[in-house]
Amino acid sequence: MVHHTMNTSNTSAPSASSNSKVMAGRSGGGSGWRGWLAACIVGSLLVACSSGPMPPRAPVDVPGAVDTGPLPPALQRGKSLWTPVRWSELPGWGQDSLHEAWNAWLRGCEKPVAGHAGLCAEARPLAIATPDEQRAWIERRFQPYRVVEPNGSLPQGLLTGYYEPILGASRLPSASHRTPLYAPPAGLRAGQPWYSRKDIDTLPAAQAALQGKAIAWLADPIDALILQIQGSGRLDITEPDGRQRQVRVAFAAHNGQPYQSVGRWLLDQGAIREASWEAIKTWAVQNPRRLNEMLWSNPRTVFFREEVLSELDARFGPRGAQGVPLTPGRSIAVDPQSIPYGTPVWLATQGSALNQQKLVLAQDTGGAIVGAVRADLFTGWGGWTDPAYQLAGKLKQPLQLWALWPR
Repeated sequence: MVHHTMNTSNTSAPSASSNSKVMAGRSGGGSGWRGWLAACIVGSLLVACSSGPMPPRAPVDVPGAVDTGPLPPALQRGKSLWTPVRWSELPGWGQDSLHEAWNAWLRGCEKPVAGHAGLCAEARPLAIATPDEQRAWIERRFQPYRVVEPNGSLPQGLLTGYYEPILGASRLPSASHRTPLYAPPAGLRAGQPWYSRKDIDTLPAAQAALQGKAIAWLADPIDALILQIQGSGRLDITEPDGRQRQVRVAFAAHNGQPYQSVGRWLLDQGAIREASWEAIKTWAVQNPRRLNEMLWSNPRTVFFREEVLSELDARFGPRGAQGVPLTPGRSIAVDPQSIPYGTPVWLATQGSALNQQKLVLAQDTGGAIVGAVRADLFTGWGGWTDPAYQLAGKLKQPLQLWALWPR
């Protein structure tokens, strides 16, 4: 999933992945069929079910039993250094509802990081284990490492949020729905610049190349811009026969032009005081003649592919860069040169939007997600008034990260 953080003053360009930034990022004990069926009945564990019974539950140790003895050496990553710590050093360890993260973990096990396949086999039956059993297994099988700068210094980390917008759309253009969402045009080449956003709106050659490529049409061009920045979204779409259904549009490609923040453009002109989407929309309503000027300040355009949204798909977010569906509140976008995809991570943050210490999974990336202690939390999906958007829009606060790596 390719996305930008909800911080609309960001000027970094997104990187391509299987996906926003979002996203951009899916998924036993007991014996025989009875234990398997019990897991399937529990809605939150639905994705952990397969066509047969799970293996017996892995043995667990007493919590805290492995928090002694010598620590292993530090691990050097491309953009970070991992320094080993004891479990007792993780703030809030033992207080998280680990079962809420287990689905995200099992979804990550669909495409496990190298060396994790065996651990995934052990993790599956633990989906219905007790919190103490889950915690004891993690402590026994993983070593926590504090993620710091490559030179060993402690950075002031940054946590932001992203989400999957839900927008009304029409399959055909109309007087009210005039902003298209396009599939990739023929001749588009990765890494090579194509027509800019302004070119697409004004040049006949660009418009000819996109003829017949419109997936759907939106009423608000800023909503289209938001969808492109998030990298994925859901459309409540009206078909030509009047039927309505919900589909997902996911990142397919971009036009190879640099990303520029329209929020930054407005701030630099003194047009707004804060780079929020509410402020940007208000300015656009008040300055309709300058709307295109603002939109064209960002030359990048994103192209989408349409995906069927099944009942099961609707319970998770879009696929992130790891190639697995994202789990609200438990999937994060990271810099893969600092933390590999699929890594379980202990996250600690305190601020006006969120005060949490919890287990999350590194399952996505984004153009603004660069450096050692940098993460974007996938908050879910919804419209302008829904909690997912509200949290993603407000989240910009200090961050600490600990990577959990197999012993």
